[in-house]
Amino acid sequence: MPTTVNAYAAHSATEGLIPTTIERRDVGADDVLIDIKFAGICHSDIHTVRGEWGPPSFPLVPGHEIAGIVTEVGSNVTKHAVGDRVGVGCMVNSCGECKNCVAGEEQYCLKGNMGTYGAEDRDGSMTQGGYSTHVVVTEDFVVRIPEGIDLDVAAPLLCAGITTYSPLRRWGAGPGKKVAVVGLGGLGHMAVKLAAAMGAEVSVLSQSLKKQEDGLRLGAEHYYATSDENTFTDLAGSFDLIINTVSASIPISDYLGLLSLDGTLVSVGAPPEPLPVNAFALIGGRRSFAGSMIGGIRETQEMLDFCAEHHLGSEVEVIPADKINEAYERVLASDVRYRFVIDTATLA
Repeated sequence: MPTTVNAYAAHSATEGLIPTTIERRDVGADDVLIDIKFAGICHSDIHTVRGEWGPPSFPLVPGHEIAGIVTEVGSNVTKHAVGDRVGVGCMVNSCGECKNCVAGEEQYCLKGNMGTYGAEDRDGSMTQGGYSTHVVVTEDFVVRIPEGIDLDVAAPLLCAGITTYSPLRRWGAGPGKKVAVVGLGGLGHMAVKLAAAMGAEVSVLSQSLKKQEDGLRLGAEHYYATSDENTFTDLAGSFDLIINTVSASIPISDYLGLLSLDGTLVSVGAPPEPLPVNAFALIGGRRSFAGSMIGGIRETQEMLDFCAEHHLGSEVEVIPADKINEAYERVLASDVRYRFVIDTATLA
């Protein structure tokens, strides 16, 4: 029989989240039951429940930054055992057969990966996310959280961490490379930490200098205010790689002008509106404008191991579940340093 668990859910795009109960499926032969300890609040949770990325299916339990402990495994499970510290990110299944899945890039599954919440599950129900006490996930989409990373600071790594790690790795952040991070928020602060740990020379491009002290503490060597028009003149042609983490519209062509020859600007933030690009901003320096979406399961595990090796975790503010709606408003007001994480014990 399915198990009833406590959760926090959105019931419409215009009202706050409220306490509820949801059904979790039985643990199948290939499944892992996770006692969720912490769940991060991602800006995409807000976009989704408020219908900014399309009409959601309600009721909806968000949350795709999940850290917890395995409490039961199916008969075929070999990768995880009861008592293991584990995490679940933005997807809980994929076809497993297309060329992208076979290559370990399940996030780009040609048939569409199954999101951790708001997607049609294999039994026809809708997946429900981490703002809950327990979740059942097929073992292939559960990753190991190494010792040395506390579960609360590990939770946001399952989205904010991998979302920034993947493009930094793909576009070669490392010694001798100049990397700029646009925005010092939930994604941006992890991009700074990771790029610095990879050995790159890191700069932050933020609207103001109010977080400059934090940026330098997190590993940036330079910090610039984009509200200062001289910034775009003084830094023209400076960077090998720019990671744009903001979920709002910015003048992309201006930022492309900051790239050196053959430089790349990668957007990982996802604003609801299009980002117009002036072709000459690309042509003039053989520049590239790219996008990147989370990472595959193999790369997510690699990221967690890298974070453990370099003693990296997210900067978090742990909150009880009854503060979720307040946290949403504070995220929109950029009033968090740098990720809200729900203590799911408060759902009990």
